[in-house]
Amino acid sequence: MGAGLGLKAEHYIDAWECDADGLWFEVHPENYMVGGPRRTWLERMAERHPLSLHGVSLSLAADTRPDAEHLRRLRILADIVEPALISEHLAWSTWRGHYHPDLLPFPRTDEALARIAENILLTQDALGRRIAIENPSHYLRLDGHDWDEIEFLAELARRTDCMLLLDVNNVHVSACNLGFDAAAYLDRFPAEAIAELHLAGHSLDQDGELLIDSHDAPIAEPVWALYERLIGRIGPRPTLIERDEHIPAFGELLAERDVAQAVLNLARSAS
Repeated sequence: MGAGLGLKAEHYIDAWECDADGLWFEVHPENYMVGGPRRTWLERMAERHPLSLHGVSLSLAADTRPDAEHLRRLRILADIVEPALISEHLAWSTWRGHYHPDLLPFPRTDEALARIAENILLTQDALGRRIAIENPSHYLRLDGHDWDEIEFLAELARRTDCMLLLDVNNVHVSACNLGFDAAAYLDRFPAEAIAELHLAGHSLDQDGELLIDSHDAPIAEPVWALYERLIGRIGPRPTLIERDEHIPAFGELLAERDVAQAVLNLARSAS
């Protein structure tokens, strides 16, 4: 697996026919767990390209266990398409039966660490697979942290044998919003735990003060620079180009994907 793309319904035919070296596709499994034409097409795509399932609703940081029925349906889908990777977010989105349309932050306390580790272990047991956990985007400072974010993620990996998904755009967005050094963050991130990388575009909020992880624009030059620096340190890793709004033609996304593939190829040839 080299550089991949998020699979969009309007690109199904182009994606099926594309034979770019190292190409793979990622989907949100929630869009495919109920069956129907989308599931059928995904099954066909799995016969031709590697797939990754990137969940958005397990709510691993909530104060309750992941929904058992959701895990059951996710296991069925994973058994059918045999994804190369399964990932989720370090966030919560459900509380007492209420679902929120966002990935919400939490204080990185010892209690949260124990709870999230338990939820990851439950998830991995239910799926029969290891999963990767993604670092979040941040828009404001929260008080009450016991753990540095990188140390928190590394400890989750140690306790649960999960992998990590490092989103480079999330790091850039968070660094700009909270005022820390993105390059220093990436330099500290544990290379041995990284199973996948994400790249995406971002935008300014309406007041022009915050960067938003909007996935609605091409990848910005500072994010490309951080990505090249990271690959130079850790070597090639499966890399996804995310675009969820203002989706262009498949060829435009493929050209952006080819930039990432070139970075991976260069690192591979240098090793």
